[in-house]
Amino acid sequence: MAREPVSAQEMEADRYGLAPHPRERFDLVGHEEAERSFLDAWRAGRLHHAWLIGGPRGIGKATFAYRVARFLLAYPDPAAAPDVQDLTVAPDHPVARNVTALSHPDLVVLRRTPGTDKKGPSSVIAIDSVRRALAVFGSTAGAGGYRVCIVDSAEDLNVASANALLKVVEEPPPRSIFLIVSHSPGRVLATIRSRCRKLTLGELTPGDIERVMQRLGPPWDAIDPALRARAAALAQGSVQGALELLDEERIALVERVQGMLVRLPAVDLREVLALAELTAGRDGEEAFAALMATIDMFVTRTIHERAAEGAARLAPLVEVWEKSRGAAREAQVLNLDRRPLVLSIFNDLAGALRHGEAA
Repeated sequence: MAREPVSAQEMEADRYGLAPHPRERFDLVGHEEAERSFLDAWRAGRLHHAWLIGGPRGIGKATFAYRVARFLLAYPDPAAAPDVQDLTVAPDHPVARNVTALSHPDLVVLRRTPGTDKKGPSSVIAIDSVRRALAVFGSTAGAGGYRVCIVDSAEDLNVASANALLKVVEEPPPRSIFLIVSHSPGRVLATIRSRCRKLTLGELTPGDIERVMQRLGPPWDAIDPALRARAAALAQGSVQGALELLDEERIALVERVQGMLVRLPAVDLREVLALAELTAGRDGEEAFAALMATIDMFVTRTIHERAAEGAARLAPLVEVWEKSRGAAREAQVLNLDRRPLVLSIFNDLAGALRHGEAA
């Protein structure tokens, strides 16, 4: 599907293209169990002060975090809202309007700085941004309610900003809630992780993904249903992954890459060489982006599925993928030939998976 020119909204690093931002979404699909867990803690007056909201990229973690934030800011006292059945807050509620506009005085959002006409979004959440944003936690929340901090995402924190966040999470002011979104919770700073209650959101079913896409509005709701179904089936539980697949050629490429990944650690060199050729030169930029996104989902899913095996067995896979992503960024900046990189990525992934099997 042809993309529109980049708009001011798309300069937000935590927004996917023309799709509504997570703070603009008021429904939640496929995560009813997580919602019940949070609601039960709220009703019982046992809300932990920090929640690590984990799961694969693009499944609705940020949407869930904003949903929780709206609810707590609108209904801080369970005794005053005994009939609440879920975390829904109507879009026309004053709190909902303020959260959507990022103007609620008791809400802090830590995220990468949006881009401008002259430069793109920041690459990390800087320590100065964390310090300025968390200054609000030194004051009393309005109407005796909660102060809420959303971190989207933990992967965007650098060492300095993660430690600045840790200081507040370690000694939180009264009635403060931290909602920390993470695509790989096991890689979050251990001292932060140990102070959080874990809430893991699972992959969405293809049917869930189709329902979400239908509700996104134009242009997503006008997509051919058959194409939408194919994209949902290949997206590995991710709405964002499905949106990136709404193109026949891209779907064919992803099907091809997924087949190669499933066969790892076996590698067909001729097959990898043919794939590498597709990523060469300027014409191969989109193919390379699709390749990297597909591998990212594969690695994330593998880590989640094999989490019980322990960090030692998964560490080689994590290290290889971190190295590969760094090499991909370097190739982009220096305009390097991507073909050797594709070969290296598949060989390194195969080696990491063999190591995991042998450990």
